[in-house]
Amino acid sequence: MKPAGGSSPMSAFDPELLARIEDAGINASAPREQRWIDGWLVRFSPGKAKRARCVQAVAAGHLGLDAKLARCLALYQRAGLRPFIRITPFSEPEGLDGRLAELGMERIDDTRVMVASIDPGSAGVSWPDGHACMPCDAASFTEWIGTGRGSTPGEREAHRQRVEDAPVPHRACWVRDGDGAPLAGGQVAIEDDLAGLYDVFTVPEARGRGLAGALCRHLLHLAAEEGAKTAYLQVDAENETARRVYRKLGFVDAYAYHYRSPPA
Repeated sequence: MKPAGGSSPMSAFDPELLARIEDAGINASAPREQRWIDGWLVRFSPGKAKRARCVQAVAAGHLGLDAKLARCLALYQRAGLRPFIRITPFSEPEGLDGRLAELGMERIDDTRVMVASIDPGSAGVSWPDGHACMPCDAASFTEWIGTGRGSTPGEREAHRQRVEDAPVPHRACWVRDGDGAPLAGGQVAIEDDLAGLYDVFTVPEARGRGLAGALCRHLLHLAAEEGAKTAYLQVDAENETARRVYRKLGFVDAYAYHYRSPPA
């Protein structure tokens, strides 16, 4: 992929690295339910994550924009899903976002991709007395986090399938208290020397204790042991609490994306 313009601090980073990070993020969220339509990767997973149920506009293709868009919208209608088109600095064709706005599609979910270097010599994390960080299988993790986020049973099942079938290995961990109850959890997806943090979540009653930051340090330590050198994550631009945690870990904004969708 090559950047297709758009407002973001991309100029502060190696464009080749950001293109690889964008590809890695797409690979890490790959669902079973996807197909190509004239250069667009169209995903229609019934899960909750929009990145697995949206149009990834990765190539300009040959059809006219309106004709291609009509084919995509028809696919979502048949699947019974609201359509989303993900708009990034890499989206093709140029001018896509403006055309979707002209068609009355609303802009939602302003998101930041944040990037950090991974310290290869980082030490493991020390946990408070009675707490332990343990690996977790995909089924248990997605059921736990889906329940915590209020996902439907169908959304939780789609999440499980996506993680288990992902072309990029996911490693899930959760932090448990002395009674074995999960307090926080998250995943790292490792592709070559890139590591993506996903699904970092702390139960409401355990927030404010620094567990999310410690968990992220642990996941990045695991990634470093497998040769990862650069970490990335995606976070809601308005989630200042999470962004503050990530900045303390060395993450900085690399580029922005959002979605366009017909009004609900």
